[in-house]
Amino acid sequence: MPVYTVHAPVANGADLSATDKFVFVRDGFHFWAAVAGVLWLLWHRLWLALIGWIVLLVAVHVGMSALGASRGTIFVVDILLSILMGLEAASLRRWTLSRRKWRQLDIVVADDEETAEHRFFERWTGRQRGPINDQWSVDRGGPPPTRNIPSQPFSKPPPPLPQGGIIGLFPEPGGPR
Repeated sequence: MPVYTVHAPVANGADLSATDKFVFVRDGFHFWAAVAGVLWLLWHRLWLALIGWIVLLVAVHVGMSALGASRGTIFVVDILLSILMGLEAASLRRWTLSRRKWRQLDIVVADDEETAEHRFFERWTGRQRGPINDQWSVDRGGPPPTRNIPSQPFSKPPPPLPQGGIIGLFPEPGGPR
């Protein structure tokens, strides 16, 4: 079953009550991104990825021509790059959304996008008590949690180190491997 990630805008005063702006990005191979990469990138407005894709293709063609590669070899490399684009298209889209200050809210497993929307909104409305309370969202831009904050449950002091101070297969620093 396909996996979808759900993204919501947080910049420019957009709040979580604007559910019509949520974006569902399917993970997996994107056929049209592999067949027509430039058009797919234009359609999804992935401008930096488009520029990078064009620069990569030109650099590969110029580099392989300078090395004296045959047209068949260049064609095979183009096919491999197209397959790579199809595999990484969803990651490029998620990367662009994160650059635009969008936040990933959830991950949904469903057969199609409509079912993914239905499952997401069932779960999401059950968790939300109001448009401001979004404690279940994933903030990928924040620092990792730290210790020694008394009110946090993860703030327990770390366990004591063994006597030698080293954990692992090599009990002595610089010892034989």
